[in-house]
Amino acid sequence: MRLSNLADYAVVLMSAAARQCGSVPLHAAMLAEQTGIPGPTAQKLVSGLARAGLLVASRGSGGGVRLARPAAAISVADIIEAVEGPIALTSCVSEGRHDCSLEGSCKVQPHWGVVNGAVRGALAEISLASLAAAPKARTPQPIPALAGDEIRV
Repeated sequence: MRLSNLADYAVVLMSAAARQCGSVPLHAAMLAEQTGIPGPTAQKLVSGLARAGLLVASRGSGGGVRLARPAAAISVADIIEAVEGPIALTSCVSEGRHDCSLEGSCKVQPHWGVVNGAVRGALAEISLASLAAAPKARTPQPIPALAGDEIRV
C-alpha cells in the first residue's frame, strides 16, 4: 500500500498550513516555498482542498487560504480522501463497478469491508493538529538481551 505523491503532498501542504494558521494570509506560492512542493502542484492542491471543504479561499487584499475548521478537526483520512476519493484498499470495497475476476466466488470479499474500515479508522484518528505539532523527542529504548546472550564490556 502506498499513497500517491499528490496525497502525500496534500498532507505536507495541510500540515504547513496548520502551522501557519492565523499568523499571516496563506498563498499557494508561500506554501510551495515552505514545503518544497512545486508551485503548480501546490496551486492544484490548494484548489482541490478548497473544493473539498478543507481550506477556505478569499480573494482580494489580504486574501489567501486558511483552514476551513480547526486542525484538530481535520484528519489524515479527510485529506487523503479529498485528493484520492474514498479510501478503498480493493475494488470490491469501492462503490460502483467492480472489476475483480473473483467476484461472486471470493470467500474473502465479505471481509474486505472490515479491513478497509480499520485502515480508514486508523487514518481518521490522526489529526492534522498532531502532524503540525513539533515532533516529540524519542528516547532510545535499550535492546533487551536474549536469554543465553552474554554481554561483555
